[in-house]
Amino acid sequence: MAELNRRRVVTGLDAQGRSTVLIDGPIPHAEETTAALVWRTHAHPADNAGSDDPVAPYETAMLHTPGSNFAICQFRPRTPEIMHATNTIDYLVILSGRVTLVLEEGETELGAGDCVVDRGVVHGWRNPHDEPCVAAVVNLPAYPVGKGRTI
Repeated sequence: MAELNRRRVVTGLDAQGRSTVLIDGPIPHAEETTAALVWRTHAHPADNAGSDDPVAPYETAMLHTPGSNFAICQFRPRTPEIMHATNTIDYLVILSGRVTLVLEEGETELGAGDCVVDRGVVHGWRNPHDEPCVAAVVNLPAYPVGKGRTI
């Protein structure tokens, strides 16, 4: 998934308490996945202390924690939507390609530069095109809404 091989720059404090770059390199990911975790926190508010890298292979179970997730996601070409809901508020920015946001009432075509705020409703992502669509996504916990199957 070359589209997921994006650069990750993480700041923090050095041993003398000065701001510095702690990580500068590619986003780690498994080749068979369609999401690569850039960063995650385990609580809200986030604890910015320390220099440990909290990144692990992306799993949907990460959506059920009190922290946040920042990921790069790829919608593979010629894939149908899988309707679902999450108890999160999700912020997405389409970085490249095109994808269709499918809702219970209607569909919306999205392309590079488009932004989405998904407020935990039933939705799916369909990519009927020949090229992948890549998006930056931030997930934050939210109270449940609606009646959909939550993943």
